Amino acid sequence: MEIAVGYVFAWLVRKAKRVAGPADTETDRVLDAGMDRLHELVSARLGPDPALKRAQEEAQSGQGELSARTRRRLVDALDEVAERDTAFAQALLHAVAGVQVAGPVDVARYTGTAKASGGGSASTGIVRPGGAGEGSATAENTGYATAEGAGSRAITGVEYGWPGHSLATT
Repeated sequence: MEIAVGYVFAWLVRKAKRVAGPADTETDRVLDAGMDRLHELVSARLGPDPALKRAQEEAQSGQGELSARTRRRLVDALDEVAERDTAFAQALLHAVAGVQVAGPVDVARYTGTAKASGGGSASTGIVRPGGAGEGSATAENTGYATAEGAGSRAITGVEYGWPGHSLATT
């Protein structure tokens, strides 16, 4: 349910901002279509549920992520419906899988500061180790990343890494 809620909120944010504009790659088109299906399924089933309405308000206000309370309420609402309606639960699983086919949807906004020293690594954005660069990634207003000392590495924004390299994030 947490994943479904995350995707629903990502859809609401994209709709509120339309930052990305129209899809311009096949992956984006698949991702948009999957997120549209997921949102339609959830909104049709939850209807005027206060948790979904609050998630919409938070997305329109420009928040980068759902408040913990709204996330919890939306997860609970979906759990309740899924417990009583196995067909909905199955459809929700398929809708989430449809979004995941296009790759992950990662968003990092207004992150803090990261500092690496003594050969360590730090990131203030999105890290996809091993070159796992499929799917959508957005980093806005990420914090400062500082590396001090030999072998230290600090990243701000989106880091796709490289095969065989593991990054530690803070």
